[in-house]
Amino acid sequence: MDLGSSGTRAWVSGYGLVAGSAWDDAAGRPVRRGRIVDAESCGRMLGHLADSVLGEDRHGSVIVLSHPVLAGPEHRDLAHELLAALGPSGAVVLSSARAAAAYAGPRDGGPLLLVDMGAELTEVTLLVDGAVADARQAETGLSDLEPEALPAELARTVLDMITSMWRQDKHGAVRGALRKGPVLTGGGALHPGVPDRLALCLGTPVRPADDPSTAVVRGAGLILDSVLRRAGAGTVSVRPGRLR
Repeated sequence: MDLGSSGTRAWVSGYGLVAGSAWDDAAGRPVRRGRIVDAESCGRMLGHLADSVLGEDRHGSVIVLSHPVLAGPEHRDLAHELLAALGPSGAVVLSSARAAAAYAGPRDGGPLLLVDMGAELTEVTLLVDGAVADARQAETGLSDLEPEALPAELARTVLDMITSMWRQDKHGAVRGALRKGPVLTGGGALHPGVPDRLALCLGTPVRPADDPSTAVVRGAGLILDSVLRRAGAGTVSVRPGRLR
């Protein structure tokens, strides 16, 4: 499951993307700026989502939940507690950057810059051989910017974060990642003008992920499949009649 500031999505092994919902009330959202701010409401929402795709008996299931790469330990612990309360046999909490890279990143290893532009959060992550080497976060997203100014403002925010990473990079990983081209995920990658403006500011081609708004949950699904294969657990038990 991908728990975002604008809504949540679910992916199920063997079925793919099966559910998604948007928060109804901006003032009452249980997740703000990528962080859980209302644990009770968030737990109910996750429970309803799990019921709809897994059924009430979740014994034998494994649930993976993504979080912003710079989420603190309190957020990660709370996310794990909410997952454990759903009653699965296994719960995995992982960063959205690792999940998105599993889906959209190149398979040749080496350094990768992943730019995730969401509704209320923008993150730039440097991964080296699949591990997070550095990351920057701006508590600004698509919902904060006027449509006319969005491409320029978003590009400036991303450029500032990459420049900061470049200045502290002692091993040339940022340079190597830029040569390959940053991978773009999140709703910002779909906004007209954003990829072109980023490419112009960075002086390098950029690569929007296929279906960038679902790259995180699809990558989490690939990681889930890997976990299940290693555990020999087969596929998760699903109620096909409830898929949507």
